Amino acid sequence: MNKQVKKVATVSAPQAIGPYSQAIVFEDFVFTSGQIPLNPQSGMIEAVGIEAQTEQVMKNLGEVLRAAGTSFERAVKTTCYLADIADFAAFNAVYAKYFTEKPARSCVAVKELPKGALVEVEVIAAL
Repeated sequence: MNKQVKKVATVSAPQAIGPYSQAIVFEDFVFTSGQIPLNPQSGMIEAVGIEAQTEQVMKNLGEVLRAAGTSFERAVKTTCYLADIADFAAFNAVYAKYFTEKPARSCVAVKELPKGALVEVEVIAAL
């Protein structure tokens, strides 16, 4: 049985900065690539601080999810990366506004994120 894999691409979210897709749809799920707080128009990180950067990440993820035919409400798992675990509470405050259905989640601090971002989030969502 040949399973279809569909690439998701939208100009409403930042273009991939490497050899990957914004998201992949497989069967009844979409798997997003990690989104950092790039402004889709400039391709630069313009948001300052964890709250503003998290808001931009969520806007980017929302556009990718929409292009795939789903939404935050259908998220089943997220993986969140923070450059500084001290930002956890502030990140959570923004995150909670978008992921109201409380999907499963992992959240870890990492040494460094692409382009000096403070946050990166990826999502698996049902279609």
